[in-house]
Amino acid sequence: KCMNDFRLIEQEKIRLGRHGENYGSWMSTPVFFMIGGGALLALALAVGSFVWLHVVVLAALFGLVAMALMGLFGLCLWIRRQYAADGGGLMEKVHAHVLANLDFDGQGTLLEVGCGSGALAIRAALTWPDARVIGIDSWAPVYFYSRAGCMKNADSEGVGMRCIFRQGDARKLDLPDESVDALVSNYVYHNIVGCDKQALLRESLRVLKKGGVFAINDSMRPNIYGDIEAFAQSLRDDGYEEVRIIDTTREVFGGPLRASLMMLAGSRMIVGRK
Repeated sequence: KCMNDFRLIEQEKIRLGRHGENYGSWMSTPVFFMIGGGALLALALAVGSFVWLHVVVLAALFGLVAMALMGLFGLCLWIRRQYAADGGGLMEKVHAHVLANLDFDGQGTLLEVGCGSGALAIRAALTWPDARVIGIDSWAPVYFYSRAGCMKNADSEGVGMRCIFRQGDARKLDLPDESVDALVSNYVYHNIVGCDKQALLRESLRVLKKGGVFAINDSMRPNIYGDIEAFAQSLRDDGYEEVRIIDTTREVFGGPLRASLMMLAGSRMIVGRK
């Protein structure tokens, strides 16, 4: 616990995005277009129902839908601000907690599965100056992230020579068995629909060397992940060491209510050594 506290203090000294880097936000821009467009459409239908169709009940119904969508739009704006580095700084806080719970000596190769804009991978490179860092992502267009953007951010932060970003699929990583020394992932697997989340965890752990360490944080609700405590025990049974589940709902967000408001209910982090 004391060592983790020390690591967290060290992490809080690292500040990303001070040279014009673009790390984006977990609340993506297309979300606002969809919600805002839906609100405008519902409002137009409410007006049309009242003015031209003279159906008051229908107008009221569309009006309520428009109000609900406008409320959701406002909530999403607040969430985006909370995640922003120049706002609530929650993205950086989460990343700091992930790396503070990774018992890595900084030697060898660290892999991030689902690197997005490169923020967590770059933070890892700044944390461990002797480490080589690999970031893998599918770079879905909804977030406007890209390999070029990751490399630009890494170069700007001064770690571009030690960071490699490549396109890949978390369902089947294009890496050999036991090829990396440390593994991190943050809020990735719950976004991959139609997949067994525990199988995704196993696939990521496949590329971790014997003795390598991992810290995987996600929205691990039972309806998405199943019994994560049972999964942790299965890793122990397979010889993994120091496996534990950290309640990031409380450790990072301060409780379930705020985590739910931030649309990341059930946040848990599984850490350990292979």
